[in-house]
Amino acid sequence: MKNLKYLLAVAFMGQASYGFAQYEVDALRFSQTQFGGTARTLGIGGANVAVGADLGSLITNPAGLGMYQRSEFSFSPGIGVGNTQSTAFGTSSTDARNSLHLASLGAAFATRRPDSDDSPWRSGTLAIGLTRINDFNQNFRYKGKPALEQDILQRLSEYQNQDLDELAYNVFLTEDDANGTYIPRDFEKTGQLNQEETVQTSGSQTQFDIGYGASYRDQLYIGGAIGIVSTRFNSTSVLTATDPAPAEPNTPGTAFGSLTYRETLETRGAGINARIGAIYRPNDAIRVGAAIQTPTYMTLSETYGASMSATFDRPIEVEGRTYNSASDALDPGENNYALTTPFRASGGIAAIIGKHGFISGDVEYLNYSQARLSNDNSDPALNSNIDFGDDNDNVQQLYQSAVNVRLGGELRFDIFRLRAGYARYGDPYKNSTFDRTQNFFTGGVGIRQNNFFVDVAGVYHTSKRFYSPYTLNENTPVVSVDANRYTTTVTAGWTF
Repeated sequence: MKNLKYLLAVAFMGQASYGFAQYEVDALRFSQTQFGGTARTLGIGGANVAVGADLGSLITNPAGLGMYQRSEFSFSPGIGVGNTQSTAFGTSSTDARNSLHLASLGAAFATRRPDSDDSPWRSGTLAIGLTRINDFNQNFRYKGKPALEQDILQRLSEYQNQDLDELAYNVFLTEDDANGTYIPRDFEKTGQLNQEETVQTSGSQTQFDIGYGASYRDQLYIGGAIGIVSTRFNSTSVLTATDPAPAEPNTPGTAFGSLTYRETLETRGAGINARIGAIYRPNDAIRVGAAIQTPTYMTLSETYGASMSATFDRPIEVEGRTYNSASDALDPGENNYALTTPFRASGGIAAIIGKHGFISGDVEYLNYSQARLSNDNSDPALNSNIDFGDDNDNVQQLYQSAVNVRLGGELRFDIFRLRAGYARYGDPYKNSTFDRTQNFFTGGVGIRQNNFFVDVAGVYHTSKRFYSPYTLNENTPVVSVDANRYTTTVTAGWTF
C-alpha cells in the first residue's frame, strides 16, 4: 500500500495529464498558498502575525491593523525571475520564465481618539487591499532516450481508455485486434526514441480583502477580514518523440517517424474566506499574536484540450488508404466544480528592540488532507454532476498536515530600514521518500521620509517537485524538477 501511495503521489504531480482525471492535484495547487504583501512583509519572510501596522496584516492577522497611527496608501509592483533544472533518463535540462506582477495594492484608514478621551478603545483602522498569494509562473523541460519499456510507445501499448489513447488510435499509432488495442507490429522494430517535453504554466491567485482592526487600551488588538480570492491558472505541455534513423542503411527499421502530443488546461475561479485575530502587548518589548482563517470555498471552471500529430518514415496503409502523416484534436471540454481548502491557524511573537527594530517569528498549521472537492451547484445551468468520491479519497491518502515557519527582523537606523527573513513551508505529501519542502530566503531595505516611504524586498524561493508525463504498469518515468525563483518587489507609500 505504501508503494501504491508513492506511485500515485508521483503520477499526480503532472500538470493536467489525462484531462479532468486529477482533481486532487487542483486541491493541493490551490490550497498551498505563499506569503505575500508589501515589501516590508516580504523582507521579513512574511513573519508579521504579531508585528502589525502593515497592509500585509490583512491576509495574516487583521488585528495588526489596529496598530496603525496614521492612514496609509501603498502599491507594490514586482518582477519574478524563475529557473528550473530537470533530470530525466539520465539527462539534465534547464529552462526559465520571467514575469511582472502586482504584489500588493491597498489603503488603511486610521482613526484615533485624542489623549483627552477616556474611552478604552483607543483607535480603529479600516483597510482594503489586493494581495498576490500564489504564483504559478514556471517553465521546465526534459529530454533524453528512455528505455524501450519506459517510452511513450510503451504507454500506448498499455491501453488505459484516456484521451491520449483515443488520439493515438485516430492518428494510426495503435490499432484494434481480437486482444484489444496495441502498438502495430511494424512499430515493434523502433529503437530508443529521442523523447522530450516542455511544460509551461502561468497565472496566480490574488486575494481582495476588506478588514478592520481596533486597539483596546493600546494593549489588546483585535481584528477581522473577509477575502475574495481570484484564481487563474494556465498550463501547456508538448511532448515529442522521434525515432532515430536506422543504424544500417539496408535495415528497413520502422514506419514510425515521430509524434507530438499537446495538452492545454485553463482554470478560472473565485472564492471567499474570512479570518479573525488578536495581538496582546503585555509591555513595550513583547507582542504575541494569533489568527485563524476559515476554509476558502471556491468555484472553479476548467477547460481542457489535447491534440496529437504523427509522421511516418514510409507510408502506412489503413483501410485501403496510405498515409505519410496524421493529426487529430479533441473538442475542448469544460467542467465546473467546487473546492474547499483547509482551515488555517497561525501564531506569532515579536520582540521589539526599542526604536532600533524588532525580531519576529510565526508558526502556521494547516492540514492539506482536509481539502474537499464537490460539484458546483451555484448555477443550475452548469449541470455539474461529477462523482468526487475517489478524488477526495486520494486527497486523504496522499496529503498530510504541514507546519509553515516564518522568521524575520528589521533594524532601524534613523530613516533607514534593513530587513531579513526566512520561511520554511512543510511537505504536504505523506508516505513518500521525496522531500518537497519549500524554502524562502528574504531581505530588504527601506527609507521613511516625512509622509513618504519606499521599501525594496528580494525573495529567493527554492522548491522541488516530481513529474510523470504518463503512468505505466511498471517503471513509470519520473522527472525531478529543481526550481528556484527570485522575486524583487518595490513598495511606494504615503501616509496621511
